[in-house]
Amino acid sequence: MPKKRETEALYKDFKIYSGGDGGIVDWINPKSHEDIFNRLIEIKNNPLNRAQLNSLLVLAEEKTISDGFYEYYWLTAPKHTYDVRQLPKYQAKFDKSPAIRSLNQLWWGLYRIFVDGLLYFGNIRAGYWQLCSKTLEEIKDFFLKKRIDSESMKNREPSLPLTEISKDDRYLISEMACKSHNAPPGSVSELKDLLLKAWAHHEKEKPGKRASIHDLITGSYAKSHRKYLDKQQQLLLSADEILDESITCPEDIEEKYEKLAKKFIKARKAALRNTEKYLARIGNLDVYVATSMRTREDFREMADFCEKIFNDSKLRNLHLRYFDPTMSAAKGHEDKGLIECLMVKCAKVLIYCAGRKESFGKTAEASMALCLGKPVIFYCKKEEDKQKITQDTEMFYRDVHPLTRQVEFNTGVAVGAMVTSKAEEIIELLYRIFENRIEYILEKKEQGYYRLREKITNSVVRLQTNDSLLSQTFWNNYHQ
Repeated sequence: MPKKRETEALYKDFKIYSGGDGGIVDWINPKSHEDIFNRLIEIKNNPLNRAQLNSLLVLAEEKTISDGFYEYYWLTAPKHTYDVRQLPKYQAKFDKSPAIRSLNQLWWGLYRIFVDGLLYFGNIRAGYWQLCSKTLEEIKDFFLKKRIDSESMKNREPSLPLTEISKDDRYLISEMACKSHNAPPGSVSELKDLLLKAWAHHEKEKPGKRASIHDLITGSYAKSHRKYLDKQQQLLLSADEILDESITCPEDIEEKYEKLAKKFIKARKAALRNTEKYLARIGNLDVYVATSMRTREDFREMADFCEKIFNDSKLRNLHLRYFDPTMSAAKGHEDKGLIECLMVKCAKVLIYCAGRKESFGKTAEASMALCLGKPVIFYCKKEEDKQKITQDTEMFYRDVHPLTRQVEFNTGVAVGAMVTSKAEEIIELLYRIFENRIEYILEKKEQGYYRLREKITNSVVRLQTNDSLLSQTFWNNYHQ
């Protein structure tokens, strides 16, 4: 009989691996076969080889493992999809050992098995069954295909440069601005039409009085015509640059509008060319930025955000190819939808920028990326005067919002987004993702209920439920 104190200490140390699901997920528990405890207690003086480990697994009613599985998970620290050397209890001597020489080494290998089961199979035991009989080369090949080839990214040549658009003019590429400024041949744009009619109405009401562009868009004439009233936000955005300009006659409108229209045409042409360049590099798109911009300031802030993130020195060597939403436009909203769906499909990572108001478009994009199994980062911008609101928003997306938890369609794996309010954390996350260095924390919420958290943001990125009816029904039906 093993000593009671040693048995209790061993179980306490390995408690996270007692999941109540049988086999590898429950092979070290108070009711385990006494030979399991007897053998593990003496591991320090008598290394545990594969044959003996297999005997213990059989006693736990679990499938045995191959030489390759034993070597991969306990005797090597291979190049993986994350840095296995950063996991708890790792020691450099593990990957030079011919056998498992300590409980810490056994613990470290089990941690990797549990993490990989959650990451790639959605169920720890299912992942174990898929891998335990494979050769070392087969296991290496399986994970090699899931690694990001960061060395190729660092060595690739620059893509075609985008056509520059001034940050102050980027609001003019918005769909709302396009609707206000575009006009069929031989007619005037909706914005110019409103300004001229509103001025004529103003002259009748207040002859000889000046009026600003803002006054004309929001005045009595616009309010009395539903088609202008319903589009007030659109029209205000489209005329943002000249809203405070004073009007004394129709010629003032002609002069100020034409100056703005020239900027619109220039910005839109550049944005359309940029979209063609984005499509040309679509096969190597690394990051898609999902956002919704409703004001000129939104466009400025988003341009600054992209510049801050992707020009950071930590990411420079990766030569990331990213989609900047302030630099691209489409010929119509239908084309825009197709282009954005394609970009989400092709990008390796998606950044979701939460705003003052959310939109169906970017929410759908984030959901789509999660369902494709891509890393998704939710950014809740920190506003100094609204710190509590930012914290509440971050907590809501990280811990409450159901759309930050999805199921990868191809595999059925439950996936979650990483949520942060710090741009610096986004930079670090991107670096770790593309360098295959993301760090995970394995958490047992309760018996059989496992979560995998990303270490920087503490966000749940994978989970395994302990609801047996849900679990059995899910896996029995998902792949039918």
